[in-house]
Parts: sequence; C-alpha cells; structure tokens
Amino acid sequence: MTDTSNTRRADPERPRPGPGRLRRIMRFVPLVAPVLLWAVPCWALLHAGQGWPSAVRWAGTAVCVAGLVVMPVAMMRGHGRRQRDGAAVLGDGLLGGAWVLFTWSVLLGVLLRAALAVGGVGTGQERARIVTWAVLGVTAALLVWGYVEARRVPRVRRVEVELPRLGAGLDGTRVALVTDTHYGPLDRVRWSERVCETVNGLEADVVCHTGDIADGTAERRRAQAAPLGTVRASWARVYVTGNHEYYSEAQGWVDLMDELGWEPLRNRHLLLERGGDTLVVAGVDDVTAESSGLAGHGAHLDGALDGADPGDPVLLLAHQPKFVDRAAAAGIDLQLSGHTHGGQIWPFHHLVRIDQPVLAGLSRHGERTLLYTSRGTGFWGPPFRVFAPSEITLLVLRSPRAGASA
Repeated sequence: MTDTSNTRRADPERPRPGPGRLRRIMRFVPLVAPVLLWAVPCWALLHAGQGWPSAVRWAGTAVCVAGLVVMPVAMMRGHGRRQRDGAAVLGDGLLGGAWVLFTWSVLLGVLLRAALAVGGVGTGQERARIVTWAVLGVTAALLVWGYVEARRVPRVRRVEVELPRLGAGLDGTRVALVTDTHYGPLDRVRWSERVCETVNGLEADVVCHTGDIADGTAERRRAQAAPLGTVRASWARVYVTGNHEYYSEAQGWVDLMDELGWEPLRNRHLLLERGGDTLVVAGVDDVTAESSGLAGHGAHLDGALDGADPGDPVLLLAHQPKFVDRAAAAGIDLQLSGHTHGGQIWPFHHLVRIDQPVLAGLSRHGERTLLYTSRGTGFWGPPFRVFAPSEITLLVLRSPRAGASA
C-alpha cells in the first residue's frame, strides 16, 4: 500500500489550539466525566419514556450507580500508588464500556428516535424501547469487536515515502515502526512475542520504537517487554521515550532497552551510510521529559543533531506528533511518531485533535518536513479499539535520484 499520493498538508488556516488548552480541560474530566458516562445512558435507556416496570428501572439505575462508584475507585487503585493490576483491569474495562455506551446512547437516542418519529413508527413508548435495544445491541457488538481488535497482532501497514534529499544509495531503505505497546495489567507476553515475530518477517534495515513501551516500571513489565530483545534489523534498533515512561521510572526503561540491544536515541543521532550516501537517524526524549525533574532528560533537538552534516537528510524519532513544529523549523525530512492511538475508541478521535496536529498517517508540515503518525501497536487502558485499528508500520524510503541513476 502506497500512501505517498495521499500525503496531507497541514492546513495553515486551521486554528491551532494553545498548548495548555487540553491540560486545562483535563483538570475537570475526573470530576465530570464519570457522572456523564453513567448518568446519560441511565436516563436514555431507562427513564426516557420507555415505560419499563419499576423493578427494571430501579435495577438498571442501581447498576449504573454501582458503575459510577466502582469505576473511579478501581482506576485509582489500579493506576495510582497501589498499582493493583486486577483493579486496573476492572476500572479500564468499565471505562471503555461506559464510553461506548454513552456515545451510542447519545447518537441513537437522538438520531434513531428522530428517524422513527419521522417515519411514523410506533408510539412514543415503542420508539423509546426500540432505541434502548438498539443502543444495547450496538454497544455489545462494538465492545466484542473492539476487544478482538485490541488484542490481535496488528496488521502491517506499508507506506512508501519519497524524501527529496535522500541519496540514491539509500533508496529502498526499510524502516519498521512499532510504538505504544503499552504492556500493562493484562499479561501480553505471547502477544509481544508474536508482534516481534511479525516485525522480524519484514526484514527491516532499521526498527524503531517511538515510546510508551508500558504502563508500569521496567522491573514490573520486564517479562512482557523481554521479546523486544529478539527483534532483528540489518542496521539498528532504535528507541525514544514516550510520556508514559515518565510516569514509570523512565531511566529504568532506557536501561532495559539498552540491555535488550536497542539504541536509546536520547537527544543524539546515528549515521546510516550506504552506497556513498548518508541518512541521519536522530531521536529526542518525549516533551514531557522537560517537566519530569529527571536529571539529563529533556527534548533537545539541537543536541540530537549536533555534529550532523546539515546537507544530509534526517529521520527523526519523537513520540508526540506535536513535536513536528520544532522539526519543521529545523528542516527535518521525516518525523516518526505515535502517541495518538488513532483515537483508539471513536469518537475520542476528536478530543485527541485538540492536543495533536495529526491523528494518524502521513502529513506534510512546512516545505520539507513529512510526519508519519502511527495508530500504535498496542492499546492504553480500556482493552478496546473501535474504528482505530492498531498497526505495525513498514516505511520504504524512496529517493527521486534512484530512477535517474538507474
């Protein structure tokens, strides 16, 4: 599959949100979101004119209240200081289920009800009951499908990228991208092994991991991450930190990846030389490193490029797509990122776009810089992917000079 012809150019007219807007919004999410996630479906499915018997209405309401109480408590015990994996699995599952139920309670509660009314289908009570069963059916189907999508080994997405400055000697360079594996409370050792087997089948020159290896410390998730040591590349395996490393003792992850044979590109670069041509492969710490308080951690593009020939093309690894503003200003040729998960569970896609310039795929920024944003290899939190399939990416770098020299 070749995406080069579909490269998107960043829209200069589209207003870009301020860097702190999402952070300000997120301050209120823990207070408001749980109530909305459970209260809206409770009203839409039980108290919106369905005429259910009292026992049904109050039993359903009790289930919603229980979900409202249990979900945040389980998430705090699972992801807070206690780090209880069982609680995290319960809380994350309830969060994903509540999000899907909330979404379709709103959409079908408005659109389907209106369509039934326009079509003159049944009485008001009958239409309300049809909507309820439709919401429950769609939610159940999407959760089953989303769970299967999240747990499967990702399909390989193949993308050809032409870099105008790439020398003919490097034409056809194969770069495999894995990101956002998020090893976590659900044990995925076998999944990790199969992902690495798939990557090895790509016979890549360079294999990249652009961060968010796991949720938890390197010591805690070592068994799930260990298969990364079996990954093969003809030239190098390179890694940069993601924001989740800085929630879980980032230096431990840097040390483990080094132990597994990966090159942590912490504000530094390597040179890939072939056929008399050179490609600079650089990496930076995640932008959250700047506020982590960890000595020596921070996103420093100047340091990553220090000593590189400014005439050579640059492949940059940076976890978050929004780093592309700095990359474009520096004239980077191609940035590889993850972080967004492609939204993971629709319509969370739209909230991701508040904070990031791109959701997924290949896009152009400025006159030279291309950005490829992966939808991620694993999943974070809720074990579901709805309309946001995971991926392992194989990027084939092309030189416009290759044809002329053939």
